[in-house]
Amino acid sequence: MTEKTDVVLIGAGIMSATLGALLRQLQPEWSISLFERLDAAAAESSDPWNNAGTGHSALCELNYSPQNTDGSVDVTKAIDINERFQVSRQFWAYAVENGVLGDPSRFINPIPHVSYVHGADDVQYLRKRYEALAPHPLFEGMEYIDSPDEFARRLPLMAKGRDFSDPVALNWTDGGTDIDFGSLTKELLAYLGASGADLAFGHEVRDIDKQSDGSWKVTVRNLRTRQTRTVVAKFVFVGAGGGALPLLQKSGIKEIKGFAGFPVSGQFLRCTNPDLIDKHEAKVYGKAAVGAPPMSVPHLDTRVINGKPGLLFGPYAGWTPKFLKDGSNTDLFKSIRPGNLAPMLGVGVTELSLVKYLVSELLKSQSGKVYTMEEFIPRADGRDWELITAGQRVQIIRRKGVGGVLELGTAVIAAKDGSIAGLLGASPGASTCVTAMLDVLQRCFPREYADWTPRLREMIPSLGTKLSDDKALFHEVWGWTNKALNLDNANTQRPTGVALAP
Repeated sequence: MTEKTDVVLIGAGIMSATLGALLRQLQPEWSISLFERLDAAAAESSDPWNNAGTGHSALCELNYSPQNTDGSVDVTKAIDINERFQVSRQFWAYAVENGVLGDPSRFINPIPHVSYVHGADDVQYLRKRYEALAPHPLFEGMEYIDSPDEFARRLPLMAKGRDFSDPVALNWTDGGTDIDFGSLTKELLAYLGASGADLAFGHEVRDIDKQSDGSWKVTVRNLRTRQTRTVVAKFVFVGAGGGALPLLQKSGIKEIKGFAGFPVSGQFLRCTNPDLIDKHEAKVYGKAAVGAPPMSVPHLDTRVINGKPGLLFGPYAGWTPKFLKDGSNTDLFKSIRPGNLAPMLGVGVTELSLVKYLVSELLKSQSGKVYTMEEFIPRADGRDWELITAGQRVQIIRRKGVGGVLELGTAVIAAKDGSIAGLLGASPGASTCVTAMLDVLQRCFPREYADWTPRLREMIPSLGTKLSDDKALFHEVWGWTNKALNLDNANTQRPTGVALAP
């Protein structure tokens, strides 16, 4: 028997959960069905131990503010990502105030975001970054610190045993946050289920076929009973993380032709010593090593999961042909098509530094991983840390000329008629989920979007406006979101930026 629904969401991660919640607010009468192959929500990249718990907002991630050949610092991408993160904050604040989400401390908590460098050249770079960002409305309150005493006061774990004859510097912002996207996803899906959506776990989408009337026939397999369901939907969203590329390929839409994926696995060292965890309370990001890709940026990262602080260091990259952590070793090979073979081969030739980096990471021993961490924690002891495997990231390979290019970030792929869309890519991903899903709504529902705009502005007051161009509006929404999300304390008040060095 064929079932009918208005919307099918594939994957129970932060993207599908966000889109479902938005649609339920905008069109409460629409029927929604969600299918997830695993038995739990947010079990892949949205899980807080699988890379997604950082709360990317470009306050501390140095790969979003590269140095130009003339020595200047390009902050364009940092501003853009922070703009998109502010949109997410507004929707979450609205959701808390309107009963979509519960206690915000279950998914968002204040934590300083810190950029860290050492060595004379990088210290000079970080001062230039501070000078470029600190006057900007979205980065108010950023501090520049190169005093060893102040470094030790704020980051005692990183200061103990450090030789300060090697100069250090920090860009410090108190207004950062840590986000448990696993908890956030589960709350959004709980709201969706309570409002009448059909949430089916342990159900794998096997095929997606376009029908003559423009709808989509979605073939779903119940992995427990082995029974097959057929669902016909007016609109399909593929929010399946690394599994999105193969499913979009099965749909046959021309917009996916030429796209390929490059899977990168990851590992972290997770602290098991409560005393060390208590001595560090910040997200501290460094610079990628010379020749290493941006995805390798090392960070010592405080996370709050289920109300308890934790501490991670990494990432250590690896490689596997799987597109999902719980995927198959045939994933990469099954994704190869005549239209994306040339882009994949082209990237293999042009990204030799990435290949070299991955090989070096694969050969790194446990003691070698601890040695790498000593740049952040000079007296690191491997007995205080355990190695964990993070989620899979599938970087986008896009056709360019006769070859291809490897892209960081995310991309919305939508059919011309708007009947199906999906999301490819990785970081900053989850932190900009609301902007990404607004893009889906605008591209796939252009007629409805005009009618939805007033309602969307209730949820996101800055919609259609760049907060970087409207300082007064930014301060207004910053104050509102701080209060609604229980972030309204000394750590998030954006103090006046101070350079603590002459």
